[in-house]
Amino acid sequence: MDFEGFDPKPVFKKNKRLIGDGAVGGKAKGLAFSYEVITGSSMEEHVELPDINYVLTTEIFQDYLEENKIDVVLKEAQEMNNEYNEDAALDLFKKMTAAFHRGKNSESLDRSLEMILNNIYDVPLAVRSSSLLEDSKRLAFAGKYSTCFSVNVGTMEERVHKLSKCIKKVWASLYNPAARAYRLKHGFADSDEAMGIVIQPVIGKAHGNYFYPEIGGTVFSKVYRRPSTRIRKEDGVMRLCFGMGTRSVDRLKARLFYLSHPALRPQGNLPLDISQTSQDKFDFFDREQGKFMSGKIKDYLPYLLKEHKLSSSFIEVYSDNLLNWAGSEKAKTGRPIFSFSSFPQRHPFFFKLIRELAGFLEESMGMPVDFEFAYDTSTRELCILQLRPLAAYEEMAMVRVPDVSSDRIILKGNKMVSNGILEHVTHLVYVDHTLYGKDSRYFEVAREIGRINERLKGSKYILVGPGRWGSTNPLLGVPIKYNEICHCGCLVEVGISESDFVPELSYGTHFFLDLDVDGILYLPVFDGADKDIFNREWLNNTPFQTGRHPAVKVYEGDFSVYLDGDKEIGEVQRI
Repeated sequence: MDFEGFDPKPVFKKNKRLIGDGAVGGKAKGLAFSYEVITGSSMEEHVELPDINYVLTTEIFQDYLEENKIDVVLKEAQEMNNEYNEDAALDLFKKMTAAFHRGKNSESLDRSLEMILNNIYDVPLAVRSSSLLEDSKRLAFAGKYSTCFSVNVGTMEERVHKLSKCIKKVWASLYNPAARAYRLKHGFADSDEAMGIVIQPVIGKAHGNYFYPEIGGTVFSKVYRRPSTRIRKEDGVMRLCFGMGTRSVDRLKARLFYLSHPALRPQGNLPLDISQTSQDKFDFFDREQGKFMSGKIKDYLPYLLKEHKLSSSFIEVYSDNLLNWAGSEKAKTGRPIFSFSSFPQRHPFFFKLIRELAGFLEESMGMPVDFEFAYDTSTRELCILQLRPLAAYEEMAMVRVPDVSSDRIILKGNKMVSNGILEHVTHLVYVDHTLYGKDSRYFEVAREIGRINERLKGSKYILVGPGRWGSTNPLLGVPIKYNEICHCGCLVEVGISESDFVPELSYGTHFFLDLDVDGILYLPVFDGADKDIFNREWLNNTPFQTGRHPAVKVYEGDFSVYLDGDKEIGEVQRI
């Protein structure tokens, strides 16, 4: 079956799940394709899809724009700001968001929402974007548009109101600055895009008032960026977490499994390494409070041990530089984490199924794939939540790092190195971790990076900072958005030994999809690690410019980046 020529609308029409006559968008196409290829196949016995997927087509979106004159607001705003810039983009997004939420639904739309809610009840809802350009072979738009959850409790009127609010939030996200910058960079205008919506029940189980899947994750059928040449590109990579899969796609703490070497931990195998990089919070729905929530594992440990019979395969307690199985006598004190240490050994069926499914979907689509899933260890049920083509990353041919004196090396790393080269760069932008962590103005740092990114457009500058760029938790790294770094040529993440700033070698997130599509080089550097270099002396003693936040420093000069994936060496040098 040809994915590019595949028409998804008949799948939704046949099941009476289509609302409107417009296009269904990329996410809906991936789900429909999944249904078609899995039904009747060898995978059907062990792989499910959500029972109900309703689609609001782009016609519903366009009608809402016109009926509420939001298209007029958009036109006026764009006439005032023909050129993209950060402040204008943010102002437009605020205006469009307000306009969508002020707007009124047509009677037919409200009737359709009531019909949906009569068919999906007693479980939370996921309202997902499904735009024209999204999840295509060329562009993923991963993480650019909103997904909104509704706990789906209360009277019908309350449920319709909450669902409608979610739909409007997803529609408005078409105009957020990150999405608009992404479109612009890849040659598309706002007028080239329109938003469909997928509404589906959240896959999971009720545990009293709580609702969540036991395991949520994402799989790439190919590994384009590897921490070691031992990893087979062809076998793929999986990133998973306990609870809602939101933590598996964002730059938060989750467990990474290379499917050819599932026991390998790129961040290290020492108990301290595992404790620092493992998930310690999980996401769920509290239906009594009517909220989507995050909880610390330490506050829910007795409950988790009782509710999840196989929890010993993914929960451990760190204490006195040791890891002990949760529930054991030795684990009564310490810090509990979702380590997933014995997960491959305890759940061989799951890993076998993931490998087979990744290969099956890649063969069916005729190209590498990326899919999201939910899994239950006790029932061994796996449900596909999303399927899309995996954006290809074309690694350069062999690169050799020039042999220079050590004083000319600003940064050096030896993990997650793919072949790449970027020469004669005029600017290096550095976020000083000693100043970034001194106050709580984390988001001001991110906005300053965005202003510099706009100013340096066309220079492919080098961007260096502590921990994880793009983390939604500012204590793990600078919480930038795509539009604030989209013009850089190389991202460097520095692990600071005396803090919790640790690069996460997290291929399998939305963040790395952007790097792949845009051809941005990536280098993690661990301060104090054997053979790595973080040249603090040069950074501290070389003249630099500062902006609105003292942590952001801009150096001018002649810099080059050399990444040798064969020898696993990457360097940023000054010429």
